[in-house]
Amino acid sequence: MQKRDKPLVWMHGEVKTPPFSLEARLEAGFLLRQLQAGENLSLPHSRPMPNIGRRCHELRIQDESVTWRIIYRTDPDAIVILDVFDKKTNKTPKSVISTCKSRLKSYDHEDR
Repeated sequence: MQKRDKPLVWMHGEVKTPPFSLEARLEAGFLLRQLQAGENLSLPHSRPMPNIGRRCHELRIQDESVTWRIIYRTDPDAIVILDVFDKKTNKTPKSVISTCKSRLKSYDHEDR
């Protein structure tokens, strides 16, 4: 990590093998590394999640038989990881959205 790179702040979840395959874990690590370096990712790798909050996105990792999602927010000084889960439907579950909003509120409150 270079001096100007943003740290990852893990509020919840992890990327490890298993349950991620080795290839999916490496892809997730590569994409997170790009975010740390200040790159803006777009589809097909990342999409905005304004229903969670400003600057919130989801990384999309296609694994062997599972599609993983990593919900994150880009802050000026960090990449905040809000959740890691396997997505089974087209819509993000309301419980995930609610939990991510709660984690952001907690993070922002502690950050002050």
